[in-house]
Amino acid sequence: DGMTHRLADYTGEIVVLDFWSAECPWSSNYDGWLSQHASGWARQGVRLLAIASNVNESAADIRETVAERNITFPVLLDDGCAVADLYGALTTPHIFVIDPAGRLAYQGAIDDRSFRQREASVNYLEQALAALLAGGQPNPAHTDSYGCTIVRPVAEQGITA
Repeated sequence: DGMTHRLADYTGEIVVLDFWSAECPWSSNYDGWLSQHASGWARQGVRLLAIASNVNESAADIRETVAERNITFPVLLDDGCAVADLYGALTTPHIFVIDPAGRLAYQGAIDDRSFRQREASVNYLEQALAALLAGGQPNPAHTDSYGCTIVRPVAEQGITA
């Protein structure tokens, strides 16, 4: 929508940042699940914001993918990976949960799926949100993310003699 979003705009709410990709199958596998939960979370004071950081995905590609997948949550463009770099996001998806005071409460995977384990047995994001909504802190507060590597700009390197 062309609007700038600032984390300070969501003070007092729980914010889920989902580093997202239009091209990554791991990211797309969660789009439906996240869309199903986004409105229910919003009623509880939880805001889901997807962040598209891959430099190889244009704004037009992102808009098209959002429409095709019927994504119901905002997908924000992270031009030049500034937000991904700030958070240290590595993959799509990579989740960061910010508590109502603006502190990082959880980061990592949505669940415990892997290349070997296709079905999740633990949903870390749901656990983190349940803990925060109950006034506690997520445990674990960190898990390893998995998915597709975020495509960052290639730094120009000079040659010196």
